[in-house]
Amino acid sequence: MKIRCPSILNRSGIPVRSGVDRVVTMLGYLGPGFFVTVGFIDPGNWAINMAAGSRFAYDLLWVVVLSTAILILWQHMSAHLGIITGKCLAEGVRQFIKPVPAAIYGITAMAACVATALAEILGAAIGLNLLFHIAVKPAAFMAAIFVIVLIWLQRYSSLEKLIVGFVSAIGFCYLIELYIVKPDWASAAYHSVTPALNSKSILIAMGILGAVVMPHNMYLHSEVIQNREWKGDTEADTRRLLRFESADTLVAMLIGMCINAAMIMVAAAVFCKHGVVVNDLAQASVTLKPMAGVFASLLFGVALLFAGISSSMTAGVAGGTTFSGYLAKETKLESPWFRWGMLITIIPAALMVLFIKDAFQALIISQVCLSVQLPLTMLPLFLLTHSKRVMGKFANGWTENVLMIASGLLIVGLNALLIHQLFGGTF
Repeated sequence: MKIRCPSILNRSGIPVRSGVDRVVTMLGYLGPGFFVTVGFIDPGNWAINMAAGSRFAYDLLWVVVLSTAILILWQHMSAHLGIITGKCLAEGVRQFIKPVPAAIYGITAMAACVATALAEILGAAIGLNLLFHIAVKPAAFMAAIFVIVLIWLQRYSSLEKLIVGFVSAIGFCYLIELYIVKPDWASAAYHSVTPALNSKSILIAMGILGAVVMPHNMYLHSEVIQNREWKGDTEADTRRLLRFESADTLVAMLIGMCINAAMIMVAAAVFCKHGVVVNDLAQASVTLKPMAGVFASLLFGVALLFAGISSSMTAGVAGGTTFSGYLAKETKLESPWFRWGMLITIIPAALMVLFIKDAFQALIISQVCLSVQLPLTMLPLFLLTHSKRVMGKFANGWTENVLMIASGLLIVGLNALLIHQLFGGTF
């Protein structure tokens, strides 16, 4: 007996027959993954990727590939939680996990949101400085105010389109950059699948990991799903939505991986090849001029500004969602509790810029801090999606459990290795 695959249904629940209609229908479900993806194409990624490429050439490209594989798994589980329970991760932790560990998860998650917003706002400020010669500190407040206004006034559908537009602009800029600088593709391909790590590169490697697998994105993705009202009325509807979500997450995260890999490749081809170690994003832009032309430098500044503004928006939305969710309040963008959480995320981050002396190092350290906090976000997400009480028949199977446990332990182990190295150990 032949087993028929379930039909693809459009948003009205009508089966889609033709190939063109199927493609159009699937495109209509794309969005949440791209909204999240911009969070790991942020200025923190720029700094860590420039440092990786200029110091170690293509050697750490494998970290981007591995991190993206981990990211796809965990972002899918976050969205999975949102579709099945109708709750974001913060709401789920508040309802199903005991108060003391829930408080620890919540406080550290908000700290991660602020650390993320710091990198995003600082990057946007550097972009404004490169393009318009505005001093970094006032530019940071200009960027913060602009981001607050955008989040405050935009409804989700408009915000999502704006974010996808920013991601497209950044990707386009880096495609042009790759064409200009002509990297060593053979070396890049080899190092993408060949791990190499030592005591000199561990800090940058963990920064890349924290910059790709970002804690705030796990909180964000489960909430973005709610704004799309992805909730099946039947088991068949739910499984259909999960398939669309999987496709959306996979495509968006792979695009993000390509952009991050492109950053390292550009840095390797332009800087490491000429013996230049990047210690400043502004320096990176200036150094591009004699090596790759004024056009490349202009693209660098434009893409950095887009990355800073768009990722600041996702950090603010994540902060608002996390804050209101942990307090068991309404998590919609129009909610006053959401807006308080967004302000608590953006304003302290902008104020912290005033006390930063080395912006480039601050960007790198912020990403390393995210990798340290990451297990405290992964653990509650695993506990919730593993639980039949929470997820019912859609609880994790043994494959998901094994992959989540293995990747979580890998990150804990790498963090332990980093701490060992920071206290004078070698390997």
